[in-house]
Amino acid sequence: MDGHCIVLITCGESAEANEIARHLVESGLAAGVQIVPIESVYRWEGKIVEGREWLMLVKTRRDRFDEIGSVVNEMHSYEVPPVLMVAVDAGSNPYLDWITENTGG
Repeated sequence: MDGHCIVLITCGESAEANEIARHLVESGLAAGVQIVPIESVYRWEGKIVEGREWLMLVKTRRDRFDEIGSVVNEMHSYEVPPVLMVAVDAGSNPYLDWITENTGG
């Protein structure tokens, strides 16, 4: 899996999102992470749930996705941690180089 991606992860608590983000950056799995408060509506166990969550936008390389997923599964409080990869088809070369340099590439 060559290339770059954004990994989307949501958390129910700001502190949890910050802890996971810091770990991902410190370990070199992510070059950077933005954390954004969002309002979510989703189905869980047959019920519609609404509430505040924190969306993490993880800037990384595609070949880091599986390892990020493993870390999130260990650290996340949700029974089913939401982790999605969105491929980056294009970006500014200096920014993509920065991601590569800061994720062990």
